[in-house]
Amino acid sequence: METVEFIEILRHNGTLLADAAEQAGLDAPVPPCPDWRVRDLVQHTGIVHRWATGFIAEAREEPAPIEGKVPDDGALLDWYREAHADLVAALTAAPADLRCWHFFTAPSPLEFWARRQAHETAVHRVDAEAALGVGPSPVTTAFATDGVDELLAGFHTRPRSRVRSDRPRTLRVRAVDAPAGTGDWLVRLSSEAPRVERGAPGAADCTVSGSAADLYLALWNRGPYDGLDVSGDAELVELWRRDSPIG
Repeated sequence: METVEFIEILRHNGTLLADAAEQAGLDAPVPPCPDWRVRDLVQHTGIVHRWATGFIAEAREEPAPIEGKVPDDGALLDWYREAHADLVAALTAAPADLRCWHFFTAPSPLEFWARRQAHETAVHRVDAEAALGVGPSPVTTAFATDGVDELLAGFHTRPRSRVRSDRPRTLRVRAVDAPAGTGDWLVRLSSEAPRVERGAPGAADCTVSGSAADLYLALWNRGPYDGLDVSGDAELVELWRRDSPIG
């Protein structure tokens, strides 16, 4: 996917998130995040947007903690909408050769931040819609496939991943409707951080397959596994569900 596509997805999902949050009310519980109310969801996502905007707009090359001040409830949704608009504007205005800090391998810092914030916002938009009591708005197959790839080959290959196995195991994830040349990942589990191979041949101890959209929701712990096809050792699916949440 192109950077401009990620920016447009970010723009759309941020609007949906804010609208769902407003309709649900700030005190509504957020089912995918049992410790949160909508207030917490909006505060978190707004802080992350402002944190990301700082790296992009100011070309910061050193990491910084995710932190910031939030307004009271009466101003919170407007504050979020402003943070979202500022992020979209910063990404749109940034040069293609932007140099700034980012936290895993990407073709460029600009693409990293556009992609990361598009998925950050889409996942939390699902949370806001769940708080409202409505089903998740659709995503394209290409975007869902990319989101599974970011989760598996980006987040869970980092040392902080908690998905570990006391003996070597393999989990294959397959998006049956993915664009050609994408949508197949072999996740090698061990006592170390997972290793992920795209399109690797061979059998796996467990295979989880389904539409890219269903995999996107399930693997990000925002949707059920009921519509997925699980073959082999289903304990690996339970291990994933228990240990993979990252926010």
